[in-house]
Amino acid sequence: MVTKQLNDGSPDEADLTRADSLAREIFSDVANKWALLIIEVLGDGTLRFGEVRNKVEGISHKMLTQNLRMLERNGLVERNVHPTVPPRVEYTLTEPGQALRATVDGMCDWTHRYFGHIEASRHRFDA
Repeated sequence: MVTKQLNDGSPDEADLTRADSLAREIFSDVANKWALLIIEVLGDGTLRFGEVRNKVEGISHKMLTQNLRMLERNGLVERNVHPTVPPRVEYTLTEPGQALRATVDGMCDWTHRYFGHIEASRHRFDA
């Protein structure tokens, strides 16, 4: 992924339809199943790494690490390391992360609302 060094504030940087825009890079980062699920579980409060992994069934240690780092880099998750032995690391959503969680909640609601419709459509299509 090519990362922009500085956002010059131009409208092109915020244009999701432009392949080279910072907005598309951000959208690409957060619009994946693992990121969305991590945001959803962290919306309930601060969690340790293992707690996140237990709540996001099926995620590997590597994918969780990569996604938490990406979310932290984008300012959506805050990582807090407590100086204990062994170190205790906790993750929590930032204000922008909480705002994104509202969108994720909407997507979850949409999935529940149209689950039956989508399931029936898939059955017809696959038949």
